[in-house]
Amino acid sequence: WRSGGAAGFPGVSGRADLQEFSVSNSESFWAAVARGRLSWISPFHTVRDCDLSRGKIHWFEGGKLNVSVNCLDRHVHTCPERVALIWERDEPGSEVKYTYRELLEMTCRVGNLLRRRGVKRGDCVTIYMPPCPLAVASMLACTRIGAAHNVVFAGFSAEALSERIRDAQSTTVITVNQGVRGGRLIELKKTVDEAVQSCPNVQQVLVAMRTDNPVPMTARDVAMEEEMSKEDVVCEPAAMNSEDVLFLLYTSGSTGKPKGLVHTQAGYLLYAALTHRYVFDYHDGDVFGCVADIGWITGHSYCVYGPLANGATTVLFESTPIYPDPGRYWDMVQRLKINQFYGAPTAIRLLLKYGDDWVKKYDRSSLKTLGSVGEPINTEAWEWYHRVVGDGRCPVVDTWWQTETGGVCIAPKPSPPGADIVPGMAMRPFFGIKPVLMDTEGDVLTDNNTSGALCIAQPWPGMARTIHNDHQRFIETYCQPYPGYFFTGDGAHRSPEGYYQITGRLDDVINVSGHRIGTAEIEDVVNQCPDVAESAVIGISHSIKGQGVYAFVVLKATADKEEEDLTRQLNDTVSKKIAKYACPDFIQVTFAKRLPKTRSGKIMRRVLRKVVERDLDGLGDLSTLDDPAAVQEIIEGHRKVVGKKPQ
Repeated sequence: WRSGGAAGFPGVSGRADLQEFSVSNSESFWAAVARGRLSWISPFHTVRDCDLSRGKIHWFEGGKLNVSVNCLDRHVHTCPERVALIWERDEPGSEVKYTYRELLEMTCRVGNLLRRRGVKRGDCVTIYMPPCPLAVASMLACTRIGAAHNVVFAGFSAEALSERIRDAQSTTVITVNQGVRGGRLIELKKTVDEAVQSCPNVQQVLVAMRTDNPVPMTARDVAMEEEMSKEDVVCEPAAMNSEDVLFLLYTSGSTGKPKGLVHTQAGYLLYAALTHRYVFDYHDGDVFGCVADIGWITGHSYCVYGPLANGATTVLFESTPIYPDPGRYWDMVQRLKINQFYGAPTAIRLLLKYGDDWVKKYDRSSLKTLGSVGEPINTEAWEWYHRVVGDGRCPVVDTWWQTETGGVCIAPKPSPPGADIVPGMAMRPFFGIKPVLMDTEGDVLTDNNTSGALCIAQPWPGMARTIHNDHQRFIETYCQPYPGYFFTGDGAHRSPEGYYQITGRLDDVINVSGHRIGTAEIEDVVNQCPDVAESAVIGISHSIKGQGVYAFVVLKATADKEEEDLTRQLNDTVSKKIAKYACPDFIQVTFAKRLPKTRSGKIMRRVLRKVVERDLDGLGDLSTLDDPAAVQEIIEGHRKVVGKKPQ
């Protein structure tokens, strides 16, 4: 088992057997793995107590452990000088390495500082920082003292940040004076200052110094490094129950309000560690390079928790794929001798456009596995990644999973030696994962070569447990659409060979460069503009971002703005209220006209989608519309918009 075999499970030999065993003998499988891979303070007495139809999910009850001990102390005992983190700073060639011993000391200092400043077990600390060692130490320090963390992507606006601080009920925020990305300074402290004005519960903001530039400090602000230096390097770890909250992470849903998904201690850590080891074929001594931001679940599971639980060397990437030039990733691979590289299709598509020379300029012979995450990868990008980046010798693992799943659920590996990998397909369920496809009647589709709604038929340890303060929404979103199954919100195709290919979201959520955003969230912001009567936002295909944002905007009769001014204003507002990546690529403005609606007043997004996809034959029956003539107006308006702007 430890070498990838199935030792320890009676009658199990090889990958296919183990997969079957892990699903049919789920409790025995997960119990053995949990005992073998995690360090427990006290053992669990119940492996699993779940009822998916009620959204009840409990794993490893009775067990106590500390996540930071599993990620740090146990490796410090065996290999204190092993490198834990390589911080690939924005300035190329200025990377900094931290050993497990150094990371433990930094974590303990932060833990002691948080305790001294009144952070208690069960509190939730919001972290608004770019990828850096202190951000990782802050996450681990929370786990050490039994507090939960809520990491907010440092590209979010003050408004988006304040909403998440309020919802998480944080009294403590940790940030940096400034971020550095792509050679530019980003005023993160200033954003936090603006955000906390509408967060009356925030009592303190810990400010670390990423640059030497002083920023205005108020009575609420604490100079983080200065205070850390006064703390001890030993910090007593809290004994946490398996199902205590480990972190909240907000993700966009199909309504306007982001959901604070809750992950808990033991199950999440075990699942992140196991998937990291087997999906990427990670071996001791490898350098694991996941270039995701820590503000996303990918950064949580595959920059921080999975690799550190496995005693790995993990890379924190602060920069962008094209700074200072499009060779940045591959220069880093050569310099840090990265063995597994895990990135997003949107970056691969972007780099493909710059040509092969930027890749071939650097030595990539250290690479053994290439991974892709965040959205389905198109065949052209897959082929380029495999052929050019990996020289045709590295397997490409196209991984499907979500914030909700905690870790990779479907991926080409692990697989038997020499097994097929099909471009652009996630392919094989991971151990303990039983995917099913459902038809529109809610029945399970048993045949191959079929498509349906992707559900998972039984619970697994890494899955989210609830939505913070809104368990009802958790049940309605994930457990009620197909009772007894976990509904992923994605559609999938199962090939004649039984492999899975993800076809995209089934709800009103779009995926821009791997960032998930609900169309309702953008509409809410657009509708706040005083000139706008109503709007509809849909996803359109985009050659680099995967999906772009197309907004239909109906103006009030009283509106007197020029179209260009309005477009600029709407983009500024979306950027300010949500984030830059949510800005519409196209805005189709109609004056005092209307959007196609059903007689009950529901906007027919299906019709808008067909117009934008130029599939006028596929418009279908329009007789149910309140005013079929509205469709013709939309078609004419679309021609004008697209005529103006190159796709």
